Amino acid sequence: MRPFFELLKKIIQTGVGKTRFLMAAVGLGIAMLLILIAIQAHSNFSQLLYSSKNQNETADFLVINKTITNAMMGQSSKSIFTREEIANIRKQPFVQSFGLVTSSQYKVVVQAPGDLHFATDMFFEAVPDSFLDVKGQDWKWSEGDRTIPIILPNDFLNLYNFGFSLSQDLPQISQETVKALPLQVNISNNQVSDQYMGHIVGFSDRISSFLVPASFMSWANEKYGITTAAGTSRVIIKTPDPSNPELVKFLQDNGYTTNQDKLKFSKTRLIVQTIVSVVGFFGLILLFFALLVFSMFIQLVIASCKREIQLLVILGTAPKQLQRYLLLQFVPLYIVIGILSLLLVTGLHYWAAGELAQHEMQVSTWPGVPVFAGIALVLGLVYIVNLLTVRKYVNNI
Repeated sequence: MRPFFELLKKIIQTGVGKTRFLMAAVGLGIAMLLILIAIQAHSNFSQLLYSSKNQNETADFLVINKTITNAMMGQSSKSIFTREEIANIRKQPFVQSFGLVTSSQYKVVVQAPGDLHFATDMFFEAVPDSFLDVKGQDWKWSEGDRTIPIILPNDFLNLYNFGFSLSQDLPQISQETVKALPLQVNISNNQVSDQYMGHIVGFSDRISSFLVPASFMSWANEKYGITTAAGTSRVIIKTPDPSNPELVKFLQDNGYTTNQDKLKFSKTRLIVQTIVSVVGFFGLILLFFALLVFSMFIQLVIASCKREIQLLVILGTAPKQLQRYLLLQFVPLYIVIGILSLLLVTGLHYWAAGELAQHEMQVSTWPGVPVFAGIALVLGLVYIVNLLTVRKYVNNI
């Protein structure tokens, strides 16, 4: 068979053969590289979104309410969630946990002691304890207690320290000081007014509201409620991915709103997914053309060696032996291209992982299993297509 393969080398080195050979090799290499980059980018993006190393717990909880429009002004009932709307939110696939935000139905005035001279109208809300980011033994209340545990939003203290206190020449206060201060809480309705002591037990970054235990809220609404229960105007959900486009679309379609800062990555996610999809698509297109060029090249080789192949068959060489030997001339090329593509992707991924780590975003240092599975599938596809091509043209001689 030596003359046959000497002729094969000559064909590869000729102008047409060399051009097609190089086109096929370069096209296959670029196709593999793009496909592997797309697979690894998708894997990295999933790690950034869902890995426990990158989870931002405060971003998983969203307080949802209806968007207030001009047509709703003066009609507070339109901002209340109906039972059907609550059931619809609860059953959505992106909702892991669901809770109602209960509002106070009485008047609240909170006054700070001493020289602070600070008093303000306030409202209380309550949520299920599972949604709180402040835990502690002080967070409990039972009927008869005169001290009310309160969780303040961090933003409220910041507004006081860097806004109100500076403009009014009042002292700034730390979280520890606020927790130590006994607050005077006046609760009233149109008929009675009672005084309680408020105890700040923590500061929440998750819920921007003045929170009290659900047990106190239920008791106080029943005792001091000015009106009957008005319904629920705010709900809270736990979701694994606040940037989920399905979640964002659901809120927009139903006229709901939440903290937009927690949804800001939705558009970024769509853009990244689109880019990854486009890169993968171009990789598949290049792979298709590479396979086409390889098939044409194999056809050229077999057509140019037609007489030699016929002679070898007459001399007793089995067609399958010729097919196997011809394929073996290309398999090392596939492997080399695959290894080079994998090394390039590994280098790019290692560099990207280091850059992300500097911004406190963690991804695996080395390519994952999907990359190796992807390269195995591509090489397998190339081999199968070329096998069918060789078998077709050799058997037709």
